[in-house]
Amino acid sequence: MTERVVIDTRDEYLRAVEKIAGGHGPVAVDAERASGFRYSQRAYLIQIFRRGAGVFLFDPPAIGSFDELQAVIASEEWVLHAASQDLACLREVGLDPTTVFDTELAARLLGLPRVGLGTVVEDKLGIVLRKEHSAADWSTRPLPDSWLEYAALDVELLVDLRDELAADLVAADKVEIARQEFEATVARPERAARVDPWRKLSGIHAVRGGRGLSIARELWETRDALARERDVAPGRLIPDSSIVAAVRTQPTTLHALATQKDFSGRASRSEIDRWWAAIERGRTTTDPPPTRGTGETLPPPRSWADRNPDADARLKTARPLLIERAEELQLPVENLLTPDFLRRLAWTPPDPITDETVSEVLEQLGARPWQIDATAQLIAQAFVDPHQAPLDGESDAS
Repeated sequence: MTERVVIDTRDEYLRAVEKIAGGHGPVAVDAERASGFRYSQRAYLIQIFRRGAGVFLFDPPAIGSFDELQAVIASEEWVLHAASQDLACLREVGLDPTTVFDTELAARLLGLPRVGLGTVVEDKLGIVLRKEHSAADWSTRPLPDSWLEYAALDVELLVDLRDELAADLVAADKVEIARQEFEATVARPERAARVDPWRKLSGIHAVRGGRGLSIARELWETRDALARERDVAPGRLIPDSSIVAAVRTQPTTLHALATQKDFSGRASRSEIDRWWAAIERGRTTTDPPPTRGTGETLPPPRSWADRNPDADARLKTARPLLIERAEELQLPVENLLTPDFLRRLAWTPPDPITDETVSEVLEQLGARPWQIDATAQLIAQAFVDPHQAPLDGESDAS
């Protein structure tokens, strides 16, 4: 096993940048975070590989600015696997590509049944990658040698994999589709902060009434503030299930909360005063949250038959047509068109419904030109006659 060394000083970093500049061809990039352990989504390890230069493992918290590396590789093609997962933490340290080749996205567009890095590498390169460290706490220092070897292999094979997939895209006549998708990945803006983020609490659907929602909101926001302060994943303080359990029982004393068995978690007792204060605020607030959310998202399709029967008919008619089209193109239907785009169109269609007006709405939503060309006419036809019988197997929860 080749020794892997983490670069954690400015001098070592600058020497590595010089070597990378002397390499040739695309630059493979990967990042490891500490999701599930830390509150932040920052990168705790950044891996770089370039032919003629080698593999480099950088410690972002120790190095700080990556401006010099950005200047060297900004104009090169970056090869990443599932680029959308890493771009935010890379940009946080000043690494921002202009062109990418996303090996996961390429695998999806080629219709591969499984698109995880290990599976695609084994399928295309015949090499088996061990993935036992994918969910590790990468904020650990020092990083074990086995983790470093894992991290290096993740990036060392990416350029070879890129070449194999690029050839397959040519053979499948999907080069232009891939180009548009890769460009969209780079151009996609960061997701706006969610209004009422506490409503993503797992199990919130079971909470009824303003008081219960108030307690859930206060507990979630209290946990979030503490997690941010300590840079700990919120669920490691108290899990969502504990918040829901407290909402369900609504204990009337601190002792009752402290002795509640299903109110658990590493900070459930050490911060009991904090949780109790949150419950008290939720119980006594004069400004409870509305029972329904802010309307950021559409109602679940399973409820459409009662709430908006016309939209339900439009969705159930169009969805099978898109599935059939995706099968023709040999790619997943969610890559043919983002499911939320179809739902939004079905809920509020343009007036009049034509190929052109549907195309305009899809473009506004963010669909790529190839997606519009492949779907707009089908959707318009389905919406004009939305009560034709859907194909067999179409479910209410499409």
